[in-house]
Amino acid sequence: MEYVSTRGGARAVDFEGALLSGYAPDGGLFMPQCIPSVDRDTLRRWSSLSYPGLVKELCSLFIPTELVPRNVLNELIDRAFSRFRHKDVVHLSRLKDGLNVLELWHGVTYAFKDLSLSCTGQFLQYFLEKKQKHVNILVGTSGDTGSSAIESVRGQKNVDIFVLLPKGFCTQIQELQMTTVIEDNVHVFAAHGNSDEIDEPIKELFADVNFAGKYNLMSLNSINWSRIMVQIPHYFYAYFQCTPSLDTTPLPVVEIIVPTGGGGNITAGCIAQKMGLPIRLVTVVNSNDVIHRTVQHGDFSLAQSVKTTLASAMDIQEPYNVERILWLLSGSDSRLIKTLMGQFSISKRLKLPEDLHRKLSETLGSGSASDEDIVGAMRRCWQENQYLLCPHSAVAAHYHYSQPHSIPRCCLAPASAAKFQDAVLRANLVPQIPPEITALTAMETRSTPLERGQDWAQVLRGRIEAVAQQW
Repeated sequence: MEYVSTRGGARAVDFEGALLSGYAPDGGLFMPQCIPSVDRDTLRRWSSLSYPGLVKELCSLFIPTELVPRNVLNELIDRAFSRFRHKDVVHLSRLKDGLNVLELWHGVTYAFKDLSLSCTGQFLQYFLEKKQKHVNILVGTSGDTGSSAIESVRGQKNVDIFVLLPKGFCTQIQELQMTTVIEDNVHVFAAHGNSDEIDEPIKELFADVNFAGKYNLMSLNSINWSRIMVQIPHYFYAYFQCTPSLDTTPLPVVEIIVPTGGGGNITAGCIAQKMGLPIRLVTVVNSNDVIHRTVQHGDFSLAQSVKTTLASAMDIQEPYNVERILWLLSGSDSRLIKTLMGQFSISKRLKLPEDLHRKLSETLGSGSASDEDIVGAMRRCWQENQYLLCPHSAVAAHYHYSQPHSIPRCCLAPASAAKFQDAVLRANLVPQIPPEITALTAMETRSTPLERGQDWAQVLRGRIEAVAQQW
């Protein structure tokens, strides 16, 4: 299994190479050269597996045993999930009106990113210890990725992590989950900019191939293939939980509603579908609706500005994983993707070719939700079920409540409502706050401000160089 750049200008790498990188050297994103397929017998066999069991089976298709022996892979995944609060790791809540909510947030930081990052952190440690190597991880976060990434590597001797958070654009709890981690290898920067703006200095540093190579830069954002890979099991687990039968021909289809920000999770769904899982995918967004416009009209263009919404982790204008989806649907046409993304990088506007747009709209449905829609879905879910949704999960629930359906449907829930007290209060509901989250407000914090007008990339360079001198 080799991994190639979506833009075709970088040499193929193995899983270790894809893991220990950020963007490919040509600016593209790594994807498996071929997508494995699964047949009906495999699906039937997997249907009785636990969630960790599914993760092991699916990861083994993308990580050859000569790189990570199967027994070691199993141990790494078991270790990754050992800190999850729910015995099943992932849990499906079956609610009224056919609302099935797949809770992906039972990890340490109460967000779905704990699932992929806990595993990715274990894979990373395995290779670094084997090679006696040190890496510097660069992460931009719209809220949840930063804390999950920090938790996956905190205190590790052969890793330093540099996290940029958008000051004022994530919740107080999300910020505290990052700034209260006082470890020598954790470096948090509070940037006075939005989620898209903090991605720019990170892209700049990765684009400097000499600097990236000298300081072993890598990313734990969903540009990292490992993040996508560990999210593929979400879809198989959701399917097995919601399908009425595996004995009919053809197999029943299950519709999966996916709250979408940077597009990593929906990319994993497209790969699961490509592997042969009979699912219908719907990508749902907040008022920052570039993916919705792309699916509906082929218009992959930025709006004038990022809108601040209750679903703050989805306040993103440049969902970089769309590049992976377009590559997949184009038949791995890296020349086309390089041309399209080159056009987009210059003008921030792109009209998809008609054939590619047709394939995209056949693969994905889409919807968007206003803050009013989000609040309405949160209230209705509470009134009918006494169940609190986070605002991102409510984007999916809004689609469910507003769109009739004739097949089983599952809404992915990316975070716990406990992280979004302001949104819960906005819906006139009462927050339910676990004690470990309450305790954050009394803890010491540490971060470095990045002010407007500063050269953020240069500040990052300086800190990385300073840290490297200690080695």
